[in-house]
Amino acid sequence: MRRLIGIVLAVLLWSAAPEPAFAAGKPAPEAAAVAEAVADILTAPDRLPLPLERIRPALIAHYVRDQGDVYWVGTGRMTPFLQRLADAAEDGLNPADYPIDALMQLRDDITAEDVDGAAAAELYFSAFFVTYAADLKIGRVTPEKVDPRLFRNRKTIDVLRVLTDLQKQHYPERFLDQFESQNPHYQSLKRMLALYRAMAESVKWPSIPTGENIEPGGRDPRIPEIRKLLMLTGDHPGGGGGDVYDDETVLAVRSFQMRHGLESKGLIGKQTVMALNVPPAQRVRQIMLNMERWRWMPEDLGDHHFMVNLAGFELQEIEQQELVDRMDVVVGAVATQTPEFSDEIEYVDINPTWTVPYSIATREMLPKLRRSPMAYAGDFEVFMNGKLASWGGINWNAYGPGRFPFTFRQKPGPKNALGKVKFMFPNSHNIYLHDTPAKDKFLATTRAFSHGCIRLSRPIELAYRLVGEIAGWPKTRIDAAFESGKTTRVVLKDKIPIHLVYATAFQGENGSLEFRPDVYGRDRKLEAALAGKPTS
Repeated sequence: MRRLIGIVLAVLLWSAAPEPAFAAGKPAPEAAAVAEAVADILTAPDRLPLPLERIRPALIAHYVRDQGDVYWVGTGRMTPFLQRLADAAEDGLNPADYPIDALMQLRDDITAEDVDGAAAAELYFSAFFVTYAADLKIGRVTPEKVDPRLFRNRKTIDVLRVLTDLQKQHYPERFLDQFESQNPHYQSLKRMLALYRAMAESVKWPSIPTGENIEPGGRDPRIPEIRKLLMLTGDHPGGGGGDVYDDETVLAVRSFQMRHGLESKGLIGKQTVMALNVPPAQRVRQIMLNMERWRWMPEDLGDHHFMVNLAGFELQEIEQQELVDRMDVVVGAVATQTPEFSDEIEYVDINPTWTVPYSIATREMLPKLRRSPMAYAGDFEVFMNGKLASWGGINWNAYGPGRFPFTFRQKPGPKNALGKVKFMFPNSHNIYLHDTPAKDKFLATTRAFSHGCIRLSRPIELAYRLVGEIAGWPKTRIDAAFESGKTTRVVLKDKIPIHLVYATAFQGENGSLEFRPDVYGRDRKLEAALAGKPTS
């Protein structure tokens, strides 16, 4: 009989049920009888349907061992929880991920005589409460299954603790608020989500046709529609008319371009038109994806920490949740993407050497050495099997990928690929922050050019900040270290957390709502993963 109940409930739970209203439940069986039936279901030898089986040990511990009270049946709590599931989009989640109709059917089928049905409903409501709490707290998908460059350990949730604490809460829907991240980045995204959801539901988004570039002061029949869109996005204060690209609209376009990571010179070209044409519903999805990423992150980022937004090409220094500094960065190219992970800055190298990664040595340097064996002799040292070797006499044609016992190390100097300083947070990915002689790359708006490491636009300022203010070196000592031309390592007394994130939607300075193009395609992969599709 118990097994039959389990099979029937499994079919019911995942089938398309009628859509009843959120009605009040009928008279329920006595709580003691329901509790006994719950214990019978959980301790029976049969395997339970998956939603219950996967947390069965916690359910047994709660309902049987600890004799937890019947929480759902006959208490009026089912309906508020169902409403929270129906409103999951407000939490940045998808209501379709939860069997709302089937749960409503379980609720509405409860009768005073059907103790077994009431017990099953009790267990299913507890199971899906845990599911929703976990989705809020730790996210819906495992990061490394979305993309192999996401080095975030999947957080865990204590299911028994959830059930135990739930017993102390009269309102289950309010208790769920405690599982949301209080991280300011997550909370700002949730506010953005509400704004764009309201816009998506209330505004018919116009579409701007492509055409010739529009320069300030020019005329174009698309200007009235562009002006209208800029009013909807909050970049244009309103007013004005006609097809002249006037000064006020130029300022609005520049504001829009800056918020969307575009070249902000006021020229309306293809990229700007494409960004203007993105409807609010698509921005809603983008915000939801970024909320999922923040669920993967540690709740405590550190009172003093650095954050590199790979999609925004920017480094931020934050103290006590206040922005101390921000600077432009260059990150890995699409073919050599910078991974996402968190670590701690441990030391600073002034006048660093550069040990060339194996991939660069074999793919980029070796072909040139085959043509000119002394090509790098002036700036690099060569090591063979870990021992310093001479550039002369090596037959580079005898070596290749898979058979390459050499390591190249570039000496400090003006040509050094790491410039004058690097900031180390030792990690298995060989990623760090550093200076660069290639300053021209910072002139680009989309700055994905490196082999994976992160180049800083103002590294010397950061060196004075960390070595001077943090490590306590006087300026004269720092200056002398730079001028010596020799490598000087400064170990920080207190390690500083650093987080490499990929944020394509976020709140900018002064509360601006900002979006960035999906340069690495990670939004696309995450959206596919959340939909249960392959991400490759």
